[in-house]
Amino acid sequence: MNFSPGTATLLEELDKKLMVLLRDGRTLIGYLRSVDQFANLVLHRTIERIYVGKEYGDIPRGVFIVRGENVVLLGEIDKDKEGDLPLQQVSVDDILDAQRREQEAKQDQEKLLVKALKERGLHYIPDLSHDDMF
Repeated sequence: MNFSPGTATLLEELDKKLMVLLRDGRTLIGYLRSVDQFANLVLHRTIERIYVGKEYGDIPRGVFIVRGENVVLLGEIDKDKEGDLPLQQVSVDDILDAQRREQEAKQDQEKLLVKALKERGLHYIPDLSHDDMF
């Protein structure tokens, strides 16, 4: 295979339906309409897909501009396999509620961990690697 260097390979993905995973953990699905030398993307007919357990929900976002440095993973959606997801689609309200409950459960679990470690004389430093510190 002959690959172009750098972001030039993204030109082959123009007008294709892509899934883009961002640094903050969000998943976007949309049609790639434009890309520049910094790998900044313009997605059209974009949805934000939220996964919780075996369920997912899609939030329509429309035209979405993504700064290249925020892209972790990018891939083409296989149209033949797109409908065969082993997940159940739910409404936006239901998935947002499930996401909120999941985040609250994680926070409660972390509080218990901090308390248990403190009782043993240890100091817990939370993982800040997911924060946007730059």
